[in-house]
Amino acid sequence: MKWEGRRESDNVEDRRGTAVKAGAVMGGGGLIILLIAYFLGIDPNKIAPLVGGGGGPGPVEKRQIDPAEEQLAKFSRTIFADCEDVWEDLFKRNNLRYEKPVLVLFSGRVESACGLANSAVGPFYCPGDRKVYIDLSFYQDMQKKLNAPGEFARAYVLAHEVGHHVQNLLGYSDKVQQARQTLSKPEANKMSVRLELQADFLAGVWAHHAQKKFNFLEKGDVESAMNAANQIGDDRLQKQAQGYVVPDAFTHGTSKQRMRWFSEGLKTGDLSKLKMLFEVPYDDL
Repeated sequence: MKWEGRRESDNVEDRRGTAVKAGAVMGGGGLIILLIAYFLGIDPNKIAPLVGGGGGPGPVEKRQIDPAEEQLAKFSRTIFADCEDVWEDLFKRNNLRYEKPVLVLFSGRVESACGLANSAVGPFYCPGDRKVYIDLSFYQDMQKKLNAPGEFARAYVLAHEVGHHVQNLLGYSDKVQQARQTLSKPEANKMSVRLELQADFLAGVWAHHAQKKFNFLEKGDVESAMNAANQIGDDRLQKQAQGYVVPDAFTHGTSKQRMRWFSEGLKTGDLSKLKMLFEVPYDDL
């Protein structure tokens, strides 16, 4: 993937120099992140131990940042700038104003408007402060733990989180949150799947227009992103974790669905298809 030499985003908070230690009070912030985690399809039971603790924010722990990690930060700032340029243009074409999100780089733990989060949560978007959070070690996890290497695979991950910001701006996130409150757990999970597949579609839409603008794709790039989408499907992850699959517990979509909708966005770049994710029968996704 050709990314070096382009503009890097200025909408970045680099908090990697310090890492908040354990010991923050659960309080309202911790409760919020559990609710957001539930809403975005993350099991709150896995996050609860990471957002609870003793009396107040703990001390900070300083560490040095090596050149390899700094290269990942530079990559992230560049891709984030690419997202800004593409979405600002697409919103303008549709007579809308794009409000840019902020990228937060952190290490270990981070405080957000959604509460205190641990890097184990992975990259996430917090609608409360309109920021995308990522511990850059996740890129290494993609390669070593998820078997999803490649720079365009990493770009897909960032673009997916920015896709959640786009959903927030367009009102889809609020609609899903409201709908989930009146549904059974399996039906609420299906709404989460639709939202996540829509974010995959938006990541593909971004890639379609970014390729036209920057011509950054090289041989094997699309395959690396498709592989990443395949590796993080609910069915695949459940099978690996527990040996069997529970479709009613899906919150992000199957590998096939995630690949399909990212591919659809990448192929067409057509924002008019955005509503399809909430109109087609669930079994046809």
